[in-house]
Amino acid sequence: MTRPVALDAMGGDKAPGEIVAGARRAHEEHGVPVLLVGPDDGSLGDTGGLEVASASEVIAMDEEPGRAVRTKKDASLVRAAEAVRDGRASAMVSAGNTGATMASALLRMGRLPGVARPAIAAPLPTPGRGGQPTMLVDAGANAECRAEWMVQFAQMASAYVTRRYGTVSPTTALLSIGEEPSKGSPLAKEAHGLLADAPGIRFVGNVEGRDLLDGRVDVVVTDGFTGNVALKALEGAMAAFLRILGAAFGSSPEAKAASEVLLPSLLAHAEEVDPETTGGALLLGVDGVCVISHGSSSARAIANALRVAHELAEADLVGDLRRAIAAAGAPTSVAAPSAS
Repeated sequence: MTRPVALDAMGGDKAPGEIVAGARRAHEEHGVPVLLVGPDDGSLGDTGGLEVASASEVIAMDEEPGRAVRTKKDASLVRAAEAVRDGRASAMVSAGNTGATMASALLRMGRLPGVARPAIAAPLPTPGRGGQPTMLVDAGANAECRAEWMVQFAQMASAYVTRRYGTVSPTTALLSIGEEPSKGSPLAKEAHGLLADAPGIRFVGNVEGRDLLDGRVDVVVTDGFTGNVALKALEGAMAAFLRILGAAFGSSPEAKAASEVLLPSLLAHAEEVDPETTGGALLLGVDGVCVISHGSSSARAIANALRVAHELAEADLVGDLRRAIAAAGAPTSVAAPSAS
C-alpha cells in the first residue's frame, strides 16, 4: 500500500485552515494520500476524513530552530519528520519555520551517506521553458559555506532535475559577479575551479544575478547566504512589478480599456511564473523527501507541494541522490550535522 505524505498541519501563516484545505485538495484532485500531523482535538476543522497523527506542540516562525526542535519533541513538524523516519510516511511537507523544518529532517531522518551538508533547492520560474524552472541551490540552508560543499550541492541538484524533469545531463552554472572565472569572491573562485573538474556535473561557467530567470541553465549553484538573498530579491521584485502593473492599468480609462485586451495574455504568462505551481523547495541530502513550502502558502500551493512530494517519493528520488553521491565520492571535508 502506498504510504501517505506527512503534512505539518500547523506550519505556515495560514495554518491550519489553508493547510488542511490543501491536504483535502491534494487527496481529492490528485489522489495523494495525506497524513495530517497536528492536534487531534478537532481544532483542525473538517479534515475530509484524512488521518491525523497527534502532535500537541507548534514551533512558531520566530523561534530559534535548533533549540525549538530539541525542546518541543511533540511539535507537528518534528512528528512529521519522525513519520518519515519510522516508515509511516513516504515524505514530509511543511510551510512552517524553515530552519526548524531543516533541523527536524536532518536530526530525525539523518543525512545520506557521504553528504557534507543538506541544501535547499528552490525552483526559479523561467518563462518559455515549458514549465521547467531553473533550480537554485543552496537557497538558504548554509549561510557559511565551503567550495567542496557547493560542488556536492550541484551534484545533488543535477540528479534531482534529471529525476523530476527528465533532463539528461542538466547544465550547471555558478552564481557570481561576472562571467569570467577570475570574477567573484575567494569562495566563488575556488568553487569554480572545483566545479570545472567535478564528476556528475555539466558545468558551463558563471552566471550573474540578471541571468537567473532567463532559462539558459538548469542548475545555478551558490552558497546559502547569497542564494537566499537572491531568492528573496526576486520575490520582492516580482511583487513590486505586479503592483506597478496594477497601478498602471488603473491609471486612466484608456489604460483600463487596454488592460482588458492584455489581461488574458498576461494571465497565461503569469501561470508560468506563479510560485504556487512549483510545489515549494526541496531539502537535498537528507534520508527522505522533505518539501519546504513558503510560509504564506495557500491551499493551492500546499496541494501542489503534496503532489510533488508524493511523486518524488514514488520515483525514489532519495535513491537517485544516494547513487549520485556515491558515484561522485564524498567531499574532501565532511562537517558534523548542524541543527541551526
